[in-house]
Amino acid sequence: MIKNALLIALLAFMFAGCNNSHQKETDDHEGEEVKLQLTAYSPEFELFAEADPFVAGKSSNILSHFTHLPEFKALENGVITITLIAGSTETIQKLEKPDRKGIYSFDIKPDSPGKGRIVFSIKTGKGNYEIGVPDITVYATEQQADEAAENAEASGTNTVVLTKEQSWKIDFATAIPTMGSFGQVIKTSAIVQSAPGDEMLVSAKTNGIVLFNNNATLEGNSVSSGQGLFTVSGSDLADNNLGVRIVEAKNNFETTRLEYERKKSLASDKIVSDKDLLTAKNEYDNAKAVYDMLHRNFSVAGQSISSPLSGFVKQVFVTNGEYITAGQPVISISRNKTLLLRADVQQKYATMLNSITSANIRTLNDNKTYTLEELGGKVVSVGRNAGSNNYLIPVNLQIDNRGGFGSGGFVELYLKSTSGNSVLSLPNSALLEDQGNFFVFVQVTPELFEKREVMIGATDGLNSEIAGGLTGAERIVTKGAIFIRLAQSSGALDAHSGHVH
Repeated sequence: MIKNALLIALLAFMFAGCNNSHQKETDDHEGEEVKLQLTAYSPEFELFAEADPFVAGKSSNILSHFTHLPEFKALENGVITITLIAGSTETIQKLEKPDRKGIYSFDIKPDSPGKGRIVFSIKTGKGNYEIGVPDITVYATEQQADEAAENAEASGTNTVVLTKEQSWKIDFATAIPTMGSFGQVIKTSAIVQSAPGDEMLVSAKTNGIVLFNNNATLEGNSVSSGQGLFTVSGSDLADNNLGVRIVEAKNNFETTRLEYERKKSLASDKIVSDKDLLTAKNEYDNAKAVYDMLHRNFSVAGQSISSPLSGFVKQVFVTNGEYITAGQPVISISRNKTLLLRADVQQKYATMLNSITSANIRTLNDNKTYTLEELGGKVVSVGRNAGSNNYLIPVNLQIDNRGGFGSGGFVELYLKSTSGNSVLSLPNSALLEDQGNFFVFVQVTPELFEKREVMIGATDGLNSEIAGGLTGAERIVTKGAIFIRLAQSSGALDAHSGHVH
């Protein structure tokens, strides 16, 4: 409750500047002028205008609000030409700049009555655009125009006003519900792991005391391929001393080499048999192989271990000065570029696992949701049978780490299957919950919104299926719905306030 009160107070303060530019009328709203409300959309702009009814020979004001799409922010600069085409005549006016950010006030006087349309030609630094309003009628008399405008006046129940000036100040957007395939969704959790080949364990190759190189082996530090990580020294050990082994191997190598060369020279005079020569050669080859291996990988000071790849130190398994044995893991190095998401799903979903084509991933630390495509991911494998420990079926997905995921953490996973059914769906940001019921704000005009209850079906973490309450042609508030709800609760906005510029 305290949080809602603070939001309401913030909303009232935020909109105070705009409300000062809107004149409240009397409680019974008598004497209110009839206005036409014109709305049009192009790929680049939204137009909302309040216009005097069009009468031949009489000047009409058209107060026009131009909004950039898809950002839903005001058009700050631009040259706009309005053309009213009615019957066989055209009425044109050109404005070099807005009266106020996003707002252009046109005054045009049509010459003759008839059916027609309005075209706005917009010239900005980014290019030239057009947006049109069809089905415009210029009437012969004011009475005809006023009656038609009254009949066309937008109305609705349970509505609230959010002016364009106010919506430009918040994160706001509207959209028409999507009609398309929305298959079954499996909601589960997944553990984040390094993908095979993206992480490597660095192990000791001999027994000895591990000595780390400065701070290179601190967890989280970046390392490059070939960078020295630690040394395994056995020079101070009484048993299995590496330095002694290297000296012994060198002496054995020199001894067997000299013996083999001696017997080789005597063999030419048949003093040494071929069998003795072959035995001497085998002993020499074996001693040479042992010495070369020790000389190449070790020194009297110990074995120096380098990083096999570039990345960061993920985990250190031993402490500095600890005795370790050959083959014992010491450090794990990870690139943290490619990750594996491992999820376990219930056996009741076994029949639909092969139809999984995509997924949405929601992080638990910052509550952000990503699509599998955004992360360059793919479904790697689906288990054929349940595990013996938990009786769940494993599903593995691979993603690129573009969202700050950490190996070892958990994410919320929405596995999406294909479906031939076509349904309406909306972004979850459009839905408001109230005591277990869900509502949306339907746009009556770009400044008037109706609160309506909807029935929802499955959700994939980003979008939800709309099972009832909407048609596919209605425009819905998809961002900023919470501000309209707070404005309705606070009563800060007057549904009958008019624009004054």
